[in-house]
Amino acid sequence: MKIGYARVSTTDQDLSSQVESLEAAGCERIWEAKLSGVSDEHESKLGEAINFVRDGDVLLVTRLDRLGRALAKILKVIETIHEKGATIKTLDGTLDTSNTSPLAKAMINLCGTFAQLERDLILDRTSEGRERAKAKGTHMGRPPALSEKEIKDIYRRLDNGESIASIARRYKVSRPTITRYRDKRTKDQI
Repeated sequence: MKIGYARVSTTDQDLSSQVESLEAAGCERIWEAKLSGVSDEHESKLGEAINFVRDGDVLLVTRLDRLGRALAKILKVIETIHEKGATIKTLDGTLDTSNTSPLAKAMINLCGTFAQLERDLILDRTSEGRERAKAKGTHMGRPPALSEKEIKDIYRRLDNGESIASIARRYKVSRPTITRYRDKRTKDQI
């Protein structure tokens, strides 16, 4: 039986192209995860797929890095699948563990090494870009929930004794958001 596993790194990304490719390759069951390779959902969904695998089955993924980011994890997945009498195959042709020759085993290790290298290079590039953006004064992360004018009005309302709950309702934010602004102001005044 052909079993598929599809994963994307963020919830904003779309799994449909991976799922379509796996279906076209003949997968009868497909597990999907929509978070990073280090997330709990990835571990859970991949674990379900591995537990489902039986002797003679083939676990298909579009690319090797769909199994994980770290070399040790990828090799552990391959080892677990092999212990169950099944194999792993990537649709991009990088890996097919049904071939057990010494050269094929070396290729598995080499592919895992390159997957780890690619992940490390991506992390390096993104952290360099983040540092450059911070140096230019670019705000990183989620945009502020409130404008500077709204924050000043919130401080005025807090000073006048208005409750955090009523201010939160007025600005359509959570009470913890108002509390954070209050606490930040108190900290800045110390």
